[in-house]
Amino acid sequence: MAEPRDDLETLGVLAEPSRRALYDFVVDQHRWVGREQAADAVGLQRGIAAHHLDRLADAGLLEVGYQRLTGRSGPGAGRPAKVYRRADVELEVTLPARDYELASRLLATAADRSRRDGVPIERALDDAARGVGVAIGKQARQGLTSRASVATRRARLIDELTTLGFEPGEAAGGETVLHNCPFHRLAQDHTELVCGMNLCLLDGVLDALGGTGLRAELTPDDDHCCVRFLRTGQANDDPS
Repeated sequence: MAEPRDDLETLGVLAEPSRRALYDFVVDQHRWVGREQAADAVGLQRGIAAHHLDRLADAGLLEVGYQRLTGRSGPGAGRPAKVYRRADVELEVTLPARDYELASRLLATAADRSRRDGVPIERALDDAARGVGVAIGKQARQGLTSRASVATRRARLIDELTTLGFEPGEAAGGETVLHNCPFHRLAQDHTELVCGMNLCLLDGVLDALGGTGLRAELTPDDDHCCVRFLRTGQANDDPS
C-alpha cells in the first residue's frame, strides 16, 4: 500500500530562505532554468544553489530535465546541463485535516451523472461516495486472507480512517467515534447532503473491507463527525 504524501513535510522544505528564493525564481520564469542562472539570480554560489535545487526536486517541488544551454548542437556542444522547472503538483495543509478536494470530486461526479442521466443529485452523490469508499476498502483489504481476524480487519479500518483525517477513537460501549470531519465547513452549511455522502463513503469502506463486525450509522454530534461505527447488533440509543 502506497505511503500517503506528507504535504506539511514537503512544504517544510521551503522554510530555508535561500531554498525558497530559488524556488520562487524558478516558478517566476515559466520555463526550464539552469543552475548557474538560478544561482546568479539569488546571489548564491553555484554549488550551494545546486544543492538546494536538488533538495527541492527530491521533495517533488521541482522537475528535473537536461538541456544544452549554449544554443549549440553536435560535436563540441558539450554535455546537457541539469535544468529545473516547477513540478505539476498541488499541496495543501489544513489543521485539523480537511479534504475538500475529495468532496469536490464527489460532488462534481454526482453533478455530471445527474445532468447526463437525470438521476437525482442526492442518489448520484451517494453512489459516487460509496464507489470511492469501496475502492478504499478494497485497498485496505489487500494482503488479508479470508482467515484474518476481526481485530486485524478493524485495525486496517482504523488505519484508513486515520489516513483520511477522521481521527478515530473508541468510546464507551465499544463504539468507534470520529473526532474530526474532513468535510467540516461543507457539513455545517449543507448538513443533510454532506453527512449522507459521508455515511455512504464510510459504509462503502466497511462493505469492501468486510469482517469488521461494525456498521456505520449517522449519529449527529457537535463534538464529533456525524458518522460513528457501532458493533453489529448494537442498538442505537436514540429511539428516533
